[in-house]
Amino acid sequence: MTDTYTPPKVWTWDSESGGKFASINRPIAGPTQDKDLPRGDHPFQLYSLATPNGVKVTVMFEELLAAGHAGAEYDAYLINIGEGDQFGSGFVDVNPNSKIPALMDLSGDKEVRVFESGAILLHLAEKFDAFLGPAENRAEMISWLFWQMGSAPYLGGGFGHFYAYAPEKWEYPINRFAMETKRQLDVLNRQLADNRFIAGDDYTIADIAIWSWYGALALGRLYEAAEFLDVESYEHVQRWAKEINDRPAVKRGVKVNRAWGEPEQQLHERHSAEDFDTKTQDKLAHSEG
Repeated sequence: MTDTYTPPKVWTWDSESGGKFASINRPIAGPTQDKDLPRGDHPFQLYSLATPNGVKVTVMFEELLAAGHAGAEYDAYLINIGEGDQFGSGFVDVNPNSKIPALMDLSGDKEVRVFESGAILLHLAEKFDAFLGPAENRAEMISWLFWQMGSAPYLGGGFGHFYAYAPEKWEYPINRFAMETKRQLDVLNRQLADNRFIAGDDYTIADIAIWSWYGALALGRLYEAAEFLDVESYEHVQRWAKEINDRPAVKRGVKVNRAWGEPEQQLHERHSAEDFDTKTQDKLAHSEG
């Protein structure tokens, strides 16, 4: 960086900052449009997009169903953040922070809204008593879940933004956040050197949360940065990432609310298990052609 920026005494928002998501970034909250959310017939209504944070929840639902928890049936609706769907009044009612994912739990006597991906994972895990690991190891598991929630912004909003989305590539922020991302990968690599899964021998919501970000990074699916970050060198992260990637429920979960990439890997909405066989965008395109 060659130019020096002198911050004003009071910051004001007078122009877009540039970059891929500039048109949807703003310094105020609340809805920008009146728009109701659709509702299906299942106990859980999910409004999301298949970003890493969104993938956490769809993988969790598919894992619950695969484990035999029939009460975890859900409807998943696409929220296109590039088009500002997250600022509709109905979505803001579910998540006042206007971020995906957002969940309505209709399974009880009272409707319950849940937002923040980690909170949704913990809510579902406790509700079905699943993917929590043994009670004596609960503190370890929750520690790693919270580690992900605190660490991933440095990967996504830090490294990902400046490396992939900023209007210009500036050396200082890229180097700063690349260093932190690699430090985090080393934290995981050291933990996984002695553990099959993040918190021990059991596959838990900590794995689901961390895999959605760091597993995707290790597998070369984030920011086209695999070579730059030398992700192949983290051998234990690689082993773990590939094992989770091979789980059938994970393969289904990453497709839900996906609206980019190969058509056969996209399932914009999910309302039943049959949708994976009959309603991928690839099959819809053929049936409409």
